[in-house]
Amino acid sequence: MRTQYGNLHLEIQTSRKSPVGIIRTTYREDRKIKHEQHGRLTGCTLEQLKMLQLAFRELVVPTGSPEAFTIIASKEYGASYALSQIIKNIGLDKVIYSKQEDWVKDILVMIIGRIMFAGSKLSLCNHFDTTSLWELYGITEQPDVEKHCYKALDLLLEHQKRIQRKLAEKHLSTSHLVLYDITSSYLEGEYKASELVEFGYNRDGKKGHEQIVIGLVCNADGCPIGIEVYPGNTKDSTTVIDKVNEIKTNYNIDKIVFVGDRGMITKCNRDQLVTSKDLHTITALTHPEILQLLKRKVIQLNLFDDQGIEEVVDPDDASKRYLLCRNPQSAQRETATRKRLLDLTRAGIEEIAQYQKAVTVEMLGARIGKVLLKYKMNKFVNWKIEPDTENKCSRNHKITWDFDQQAIDKEQCLDGCYIITTDVDKATMDENQVVASYKRLTLVEKAFRNLKTAKIEVRPVYHKKDERIEAHVFLCMLSYYVLWHVNKRLQPLFENDGKGAERRWTVENVFEFLATITRNTMQVNGVTFQQVSKVNEQQKEICKMLGITL
Repeated sequence: MRTQYGNLHLEIQTSRKSPVGIIRTTYREDRKIKHEQHGRLTGCTLEQLKMLQLAFRELVVPTGSPEAFTIIASKEYGASYALSQIIKNIGLDKVIYSKQEDWVKDILVMIIGRIMFAGSKLSLCNHFDTTSLWELYGITEQPDVEKHCYKALDLLLEHQKRIQRKLAEKHLSTSHLVLYDITSSYLEGEYKASELVEFGYNRDGKKGHEQIVIGLVCNADGCPIGIEVYPGNTKDSTTVIDKVNEIKTNYNIDKIVFVGDRGMITKCNRDQLVTSKDLHTITALTHPEILQLLKRKVIQLNLFDDQGIEEVVDPDDASKRYLLCRNPQSAQRETATRKRLLDLTRAGIEEIAQYQKAVTVEMLGARIGKVLLKYKMNKFVNWKIEPDTENKCSRNHKITWDFDQQAIDKEQCLDGCYIITTDVDKATMDENQVVASYKRLTLVEKAFRNLKTAKIEVRPVYHKKDERIEAHVFLCMLSYYVLWHVNKRLQPLFENDGKGAERRWTVENVFEFLATITRNTMQVNGVTFQQVSKVNEQQKEICKMLGITL
C-alpha cells in the first residue's frame, strides 16, 4: 500500500565536485519510506540551490520585505582573494613547495597577511574573525599561532636556499645583471642569546639600539630573488665576496655582472673578484680614488660633462673602464651643503675664540677638534694656538685661523662629479648601459623602503631566536616579491592617475578598495548560506589589470 508522505521538494547533494539539486517526492510504501525522483538541477551554485529549496517550501519572502534576509556575519574577502590568485598566477606557491602541504598554505597566508595587516603572527591569527584569508586556504577554525605560524616558519627556513635558487632560475634567465645592497634594521628588547643582534653602524641613524644587517639580491628590474641576515656589526664590504660566491654556486649562475655601491665593492673586493673571467663588477669610485686618478693624470677635471658620459681606460690595466659623469643638481646640493657646514664651523670656532676664561692649550685644541670633527670640515681650516702677547683677556693663549680657499675651490670643482668603474668589455655593455645599470641600485633602495616601512614592516621583530628572525626576514622578502608583481601589473593604473592633490591610487589604496568586497553569511527563513558582495565596475577593472576574476 502506497501512502503520500510529503510534497514535492528539492534535495541538495554536495558530495560531488559541483552541487546538484534532486527534485523528489517522498512517500511511504509498506511501512517503508521511499523517494521518487522527478529530475536534476545542475549548473547552479550552492546558494542558488538553497534559494530554490526555499521556493519549493513556499518560504520565499517577497522582495523588499525586512524579513527577506539577515546578514549574520561579514568578512573581508576581495583583497585576500586577489592576492591569493596573484600568488597562484606567478607560481610562488609552486616555488615554495611543489606539493600543497599544510605548512605551505600557512606560509601563503602569512605572506598575504604581511601585505594586508603587517603586525605579529599572533595578530594575524586573531584576524580570523574579520577576514576570509585563513578560510581561502582551508583553515576553517581559529588558527593556532604555534602550529600555523611558528612551525611553518621553521620549515620555510629549511627550504630557503632551494626557494631562492628557483627564483634565480626564473628571474635571471635572460639577464645576468645582479643588484646587491645591504641595510640595517634595529630591534628592541633583550637578545642575550642571539648571535645576529649586535650594536653596529645604523644606516637609518637610529642610535642606541642593537640591530641586524640585511643583504638583498635583486635582478636587473629590482625583483627580489634572495635575502640574507648578518650580525648587526657587519660592514658593507665584508658580505660581498661570500654573497657573490653564494650566487654563483647556490643559484646555478655561470656568468654574473655584480652591481654594488662604492661602500660595497671596495678596491680590495674588486681585486679579489676579478680572478674569475665569468664574474664582472659595476660600482662607483670613492672620493679618494677619484683624487688618486687625478694625481696620476689618468683623468682631468675638464672631462666631466653635464651633457654626456666620458669614458677613460686605465693606462696600467686596459680592462678597467672609468665612466666620468656629472650631475648639475647634485653639484648645487653639494656646494650648498658645504657652504652651510663651513658657516657652522666658522660660528663654532669663533665662539671658542671669544671665550674669555683661562684655559690650557690642550683644552682649546680639543674644543676646536670637536667642532671640526662634527662638521667634517678640518681639511678646509688652517688654525693654530699662539701665546696671547697682547694680554687683552685673562687667558694666556689665543686662536688664529682661516679657511683654505684654494682647497675649497678645488673641492668645489668636483661637486656633482662621479665615476662609474667596470671591467665589463665595451662590446658587451657600452658606457650608457654601464651607467644605467649602476643607477638601477635605486631599485634595491626602493625594495628596502618597502620592506622597512608601511607596506611590509619588517620591524618590529617579535622573535627572539636567530632562526625565527631569519625566517621572518625571508617571509617579508617573499611578501615584497608578490608586491613587486602587483606594482608591475598596476602600472597602467598609476600612470593614468592624477597628480598632486588629484592623485588617488597607491598599492595600499587598491587593496583597501578591494577589501570592501566582503563575503557575508546570510540567513533566509532559517536557511544559511554565504554570498560575496557585488563587485563594481572599477573593482572589475582593477582585477582585470591584476589578471584575476572575482
